[in-house]
Amino acid sequence: MSTSCIEEVNLKEDHWFRISRELLESADIQINGSRPGDISVVNQQFFKRVLQEGSLGLGESYMDGWWECDRLDIFFTKVLRHKLDQQLPHHFKDTLRIATARLTNLQSRKRAWIVGKEHYDLGNDLFSLMLDPYMQYSCAYWNTATTLEAAQEAKLDLICQKLQLKPGMTLLDIGCGWGGLSEYAAKHYQVKVKGVTISAEQQKMAQERCAGLDVEILLQDYRDLNQQFDRIVSVGMFEHVGPKNYATYFDVAARNLKPEGIFVLHTIGSNQTDLNVDPWIDKYIFPNGCLPSVKHIAEFSEPHFVMEDWHNFGTDYDKTLMAWYERFLAAWPELSERYDTRFKRMFTYYLNACAGAFRSRDIQLWQVVFSRGIDGGLRVAR
Repeated sequence: MSTSCIEEVNLKEDHWFRISRELLESADIQINGSRPGDISVVNQQFFKRVLQEGSLGLGESYMDGWWECDRLDIFFTKVLRHKLDQQLPHHFKDTLRIATARLTNLQSRKRAWIVGKEHYDLGNDLFSLMLDPYMQYSCAYWNTATTLEAAQEAKLDLICQKLQLKPGMTLLDIGCGWGGLSEYAAKHYQVKVKGVTISAEQQKMAQERCAGLDVEILLQDYRDLNQQFDRIVSVGMFEHVGPKNYATYFDVAARNLKPEGIFVLHTIGSNQTDLNVDPWIDKYIFPNGCLPSVKHIAEFSEPHFVMEDWHNFGTDYDKTLMAWYERFLAAWPELSERYDTRFKRMFTYYLNACAGAFRSRDIQLWQVVFSRGIDGGLRVAR
């Protein structure tokens, strides 16, 4: 559809339309254009809603079917590369949310369980169909891999190599998910693993996955851990810790790591040091989440650890998310028996928006290796 077809969908060139068009054209996005990253608007109120409500209005209007886009990943890549998100007015609710996050601990012991119930407990059927056999809901490592399964196995092995695991060692997996890494480390490196999660659905599958291995999976808050391990790993969990708890998190890691131990932290990261929370993601996908910055990690790890290595492979998350989206679409005929069309649009928006964020380098993926200063240093795997 070209811009000459605006009249066919009854769009009026009012004040809201003109502002929106100018913003989008500055990012090379056309309203009712013909390219994959252009948008097709079917509700005139879309423009006012987005300009007044920002990210939340953009996401909710997509869920409501007010606009379409053949390639949301391309759309978001353009939006973020041209920083259109920074040009939208901040809605009062966003301001209130940020103020609340500054004043209160949104990731307190009581609130920490919310994300487990609202996202990770959505259903193992959904995640089993969307993810790889190891059920890795974090960035894969596509260095030489050509399939999602191979890339996720490469990620698991990369982590184990960075941890320098040896048979008989003890490994603490903070935020163990569905147990894929715990299983892989126990099976391929003959280590004893304790994994903790705040999702009952994850615990159930992880226990089944790790049956017969030297693995214990607990439904437990990380703050209650108090046992020393040779190695610690945390994958895709630090995003849920929150700035008010960063000091506690690294205190916990320090007290649970033996003096000669190694700790690998795998996390999404923000380019900016702020309360990095997207209101739509916070409401619909990861309640109370917050992306750390380099400064956050450096500041709060400094009292305890030597930073041995910092590895950024955030562009691999773009490929990972697009692979998940492809599998999600392929599985939709089966998933549609349980989930409605609005959920499909929500998950489509989520996966593609995140892919665009990584592709535009707006957010990153880091693996950070910590020790207390190992004699002779570490040669860290790549």
